[in-house]
Amino acid sequence: MKHLSALFLLAGPLVVQAQTPTWSDDVACIVYSHCATCHHDGGAGHFSLMTYTDAVQNAEDMEYVTEQRIMPPWPPDPAYRTLAHERVLSQDEIDIIAAWVNGGAPEGIPGNAPALPVFTNAWDIAQPDITAVMDEYAIPTSSDDIYRSFVLPISNPTDSYVKRFEVVPGNREVVHHVLVYQDTTGQGQVLDAQDPAPGYDSFGGVGVDEAKLVGLWVPGASTYTTPQGMGIKLFAGADLIIQVHYPQGSNGEVDSTRINLELDPSPFIRNMAIDPILEHFFTLTDGPLVIPANQVKTFHNQYTIPFPATITAVGPHAHLLCQQMKSFAVTPTNDTIQLIDIPAWDFHWQGLYEFRKPIYLPTGTVLHGEATYDNTTNNPENPNDPPQLVTLGEATTDEMMLFYFGWTYGFPVDTNIVVDNSLHPAHHDNCVVDFNIGLGEVLVGEAVSVWPNPAHDQLQVKVVSGAAELRLFDAVGREVVRQRVSGTSSVDVGTLRRGAYVAEVRDLKGAIRYKAPLILE
Repeated sequence: MKHLSALFLLAGPLVVQAQTPTWSDDVACIVYSHCATCHHDGGAGHFSLMTYTDAVQNAEDMEYVTEQRIMPPWPPDPAYRTLAHERVLSQDEIDIIAAWVNGGAPEGIPGNAPALPVFTNAWDIAQPDITAVMDEYAIPTSSDDIYRSFVLPISNPTDSYVKRFEVVPGNREVVHHVLVYQDTTGQGQVLDAQDPAPGYDSFGGVGVDEAKLVGLWVPGASTYTTPQGMGIKLFAGADLIIQVHYPQGSNGEVDSTRINLELDPSPFIRNMAIDPILEHFFTLTDGPLVIPANQVKTFHNQYTIPFPATITAVGPHAHLLCQQMKSFAVTPTNDTIQLIDIPAWDFHWQGLYEFRKPIYLPTGTVLHGEATYDNTTNNPENPNDPPQLVTLGEATTDEMMLFYFGWTYGFPVDTNIVVDNSLHPAHHDNCVVDFNIGLGEVLVGEAVSVWPNPAHDQLQVKVVSGAAELRLFDAVGREVVRQRVSGTSSVDVGTLRRGAYVAEVRDLKGAIRYKAPLILE
């Protein structure tokens, strides 16, 4: 990253005036890296952002949804816990897009733009051990979202372990998400036979109590790979059942989604399951799950782990009234482990979120869940107008409170397994953005000083006149420190993770007076 680090060497103050970013030199790299995976012809984004013309036509919307962190869609709060494969723009990237839009959205020199990304329908798992595709389904006319389950018989004569699984949407423009289950009871086939069209309608689950979740797919997600030495047990004779969500407006479209599975042939695989360990019956501590009309209610659940366990992923699940979901664990030594916080719950963007490294939980650890529901007219997602009593159930107008966990029998060494250690998603074609562009007016030198760099436990900030505010951002743009400073102030950074940060000092009117990279060692 190209920042203002060289300006530490200046003896006197210097004002650096920003240049306007261009599509070719700056914005295309960001869009191709973080947006175009969905926003291309045939993608899930419903409109393309592959060309300068595409981007200009959507420029103001791009600025708004990125500044509000609506897009790319990533509901978990990265400041609560950083998770694997985060689809999160850095603050620098957000600032570049805003500066480009506010500067008139210039194209720049077309030849400077990165090579266009290429999207194909090729399978990630080129030679799957098991592959199954649903019959073509013509989506009927409906004023509501459609949740349809399809039974996919597979040949699996003996118990085996899934190492990788891939969902290949047949029609990416209308497939919003896919849940993948296995069913050993045959009940899914019974439900399918009762409906003359391919599949059967379902909501919340697939209508089979004994069905076990294998995984899920949402737009932007890649092929799922289990952590090293672990596999999801696929039972002999099981059918796959996929629940596909087709959003409102999909009328008349046709879909035929496929599932690919790669099995692990090793005889030394630990069984990893995905189960709703925290649920709305036995683990709910202040139930039942009943939300009266015109009330906001918060519920809690907890479960004490009876043996050492390693958790690999967490997936909260609720319906339309939910506003917030959070989960954490408390160990027998009273250490709190933050797992996930979704402060603005969105029913339409649910996922199974992997941890960067598996988390070991000793015997006696207590898992906690918390969810808040708004059954008032202030909730735009409320399915009832006027609000009505809502209770537990699988229908759209009912509610649920589940926290799915990927888990296995645990060993402390599991925490050495690396699932994802990247601080930020890799850029397309190794393109680079000059993050000095679009900073606005930055005054550095004698007026503001920040030292030492690299820093250890303490950071010193000197402001020549008046008061100011120091902010520290990590490598993906999360604000990790905000502190008022004046004169010469000390800032404690000893609890922060070692690595690269950006230090920013603003005056009390919000103008940037200093911005430069900072290394913590």
